[in-house]
Amino acid sequence: MTRHRDALDDPATAEAVHTLWDYHRLDDGTDTITDVGIGLGSHDLSVATTTAELYHRGRFPLIVFTGANAPTTVDRFPRGEAVHYRDHALALGVPDNVVLVEPTATNTGENITRTRDLLAAGGHSPHAVTLITRPYQQRRARATCRQLWADVEVVTAASPLSLHEYVESIGDPHRVITMLVGDTHRIQVYADRGYAAPEPIPTTVQAAFDHLVQQGYTDRLVPNGSSRV
Repeated sequence: MTRHRDALDDPATAEAVHTLWDYHRLDDGTDTITDVGIGLGSHDLSVATTTAELYHRGRFPLIVFTGANAPTTVDRFPRGEAVHYRDHALALGVPDNVVLVEPTATNTGENITRTRDLLAAGGHSPHAVTLITRPYQQRRARATCRQLWADVEVVTAASPLSLHEYVESIGDPHRVITMLVGDTHRIQVYADRGYAAPEPIPTTVQAAFDHLVQQGYTDRLVPNGSSRV
């Protein structure tokens, strides 16, 4: 944890990290009732935990877990992210008959479009959906859904952990900070490319992003000409 502690010891860097964390956290789905909860696959099992908790609180009657594998999840979830998420939700008491699995999506756009198609094929026509994601993915997931599935209302939810608690749970502080920077970059780039709806970027967020890029948290920036990630 040394690098993370060192980063937060610097007031400017600590402020920048918290600014991006607060920007990406929306959490408007925590107390909203929708037609389906959609857990977006990743390395983070708290997505499945949060989805199960919201189901038990009556926030939606149906769940879809979506996701194949990324290079960072093959070892942890060898049968695919969505399959392991489903197993975890069942272990938390979610009934098997309310969980659908979409096991092929490899990026957020595919999470949205393939879930939409899976639901339509099963005769489901949701008017409102809850996207459950990693905390720092909420804004980008919402923007992607608004662009690719514009006829549904969308809210988002994630684990309620604080930034410090989340870093401890993941166990890789550099990864969390670089993902924050990467998702901020994607908000800008993906809207320009038509992958996602535009989102406002306040000057404080832009300044925080610029500071962290200057500090070297660049592992997850979108390369020029890259495909969607």
